[in-house]
Amino acid sequence: MNTPLLGAQMLLVAFGATTLVPLLTGISPNLALLGAGIGTLIFQFCTKRQIPIFLGSSFAFIGPIILGTQQFGLPATLSGLMAAGLMFIIISAVVKVRGVKVIERVFTSGSGWPCNYGNWLRFSASCGKHGTG
Repeated sequence: MNTPLLGAQMLLVAFGATTLVPLLTGISPNLALLGAGIGTLIFQFCTKRQIPIFLGSSFAFIGPIILGTQQFGLPATLSGLMAAGLMFIIISAVVKVRGVKVIERVFTSGSGWPCNYGNWLRFSASCGKHGTG
């Protein structure tokens, strides 16, 4: 009884995001719903329907989509989104073959690597903007 309720709750939550994110970014909600549906079916096939989930849009991509569309146009932005999805598939395959230790080696718990990487990105953007001599 719990599984159908959790699945329905996830569907209602993700459906709102799946229609709102495209409206905020200028992408067709119809394409977002189609992609979410196909992605959900693939996910359910891969997990043998053990996890009741609906894959919807991510609010994390709103900023990059809006900026990418303004600077490079919609086709280039959609290509970037496909590249992000491809990288996710590649990393998932590496983790499936090599195990979680691959991720743990890169993102060690005490290293603060993500914070340091973020600082490096800010610094490199500043150097590029002001010149390095």
